[in-house]
Amino acid sequence: MHIAVTGNIGAGKTTLARMLADHFGWEVFYEAVENNPYLADFYGDMERWAFHLQIYFLRSRFDQARQIMQSTRRIIQDRTIYEDAYIFARNLYQSGYMSKVDYDTYFSLFQTMMSVVKPPDLMIYLKADLPKLTAQIEKRGRDFEQNISHDYLQALNDHYSEFIEGYKDGNLLVIDVNSLDFANKPADFTFVVSEVDRALLYGA
Repeated sequence: MHIAVTGNIGAGKTTLARMLADHFGWEVFYEAVENNPYLADFYGDMERWAFHLQIYFLRSRFDQARQIMQSTRRIIQDRTIYEDAYIFARNLYQSGYMSKVDYDTYFSLFQTMMSVVKPPDLMIYLKADLPKLTAQIEKRGRDFEQNISHDYLQALNDHYSEFIEGYKDGNLLVIDVNSLDFANKPADFTFVVSEVDRALLYGA
């Protein structure tokens, strides 16, 4: 079984993936952030490093997708290959940070990969507005994230909304986390677990 947690920067994906993995006894696949050689440079000069960063993430996510398809374990994944293409790369192209030729090259590679990638059994989308995202980003204190603009985060949120509205590849659970603090409030985490249980049993 493959469960994926999706959502904008600062929505709480990594924390929730870890907590759900601990609760259910699942294996967790994290996003390639800490050792990503392009991420800090990207936030300093998006136009220069956009294509490099997206190719790195795409390759990493495809490697994870292959491992997940070959595994017999229950796996929860922090972010999906869908988001790389439909959210982040598309936003960089439409915002002028990625050229058309780079975007076309990137997207053709993504489409080739998707011919062999299976969608998750359940996709959990953490819906969060700008105040929640910015508070979380500030709280975790990654230096390279402190200069992320509100306009950039809002553009990503707009792309997420469009993607989620059109997602038809599998079971989808949307959780509004604006008023939740599942990392620190047991009742909030219990609520999330109950929603996940219900989605796995009956569909979202």
